[in-house]
Amino acid sequence: MRKGFTRKPKPDEPGTPGKNYITPSGLQRLLDELKFLLTRERPAVTAVVTWAASNGDRSENADYQYGKRRLRQIDGRIRFLRKRIEAAEVVDPETPRTGQAAMKAFFGATVRYANAAGVERVVSIVGSDEVDLDRNHISWVSPLGRALLKSTEGDSVVLHAPGGTESLDVLEVRYQRIPVEPFREPLGSESSSKGSSSGRIPTEEA
Repeated sequence: MRKGFTRKPKPDEPGTPGKNYITPSGLQRLLDELKFLLTRERPAVTAVVTWAASNGDRSENADYQYGKRRLRQIDGRIRFLRKRIEAAEVVDPETPRTGQAAMKAFFGATVRYANAAGVERVVSIVGSDEVDLDRNHISWVSPLGRALLKSTEGDSVVLHAPGGTESLDVLEVRYQRIPVEPFREPLGSESSSKGSSSGRIPTEEA
């Protein structure tokens, strides 16, 4: 194990400001969620609000109040998704790499490392919108992600985490497909329970 390389990442080292690095499947998940909200969920909730508004006093109408609150939540999520998609910089982990680019851990890398106790772990470095701890997908701007970036097999890196400082030995760096969980329609969504009868083009305004 080569000990000569011990890099301490700079705090909050985000790279290019405003860039949303993401894998192709991660971007597709955002696009699928945006499409669902625009074409199914928002029209369904809008239909409920319209129906509830026709029932009289809106101040005492629970369906109306809930629907308007839900529309605000949906519109906030739509704005967020649009900004993330607009700022997306897609990086495909399966793109062939040569030289140092194939050996060093950059965005999209899958890294195997060991801690001081010899316990090994394998993580994949992904975008902030793709973090999935059950799949060991970590953000490239997380403390662990920053510690591993630019490292290569044989390096020792220093992890600065809330729980303290830890030395990690990098055992392997590779690039392969990272299976991101696809978007699935949430259970209990308005569109799944009642469907959407609206045929108009959805907008951000009720």
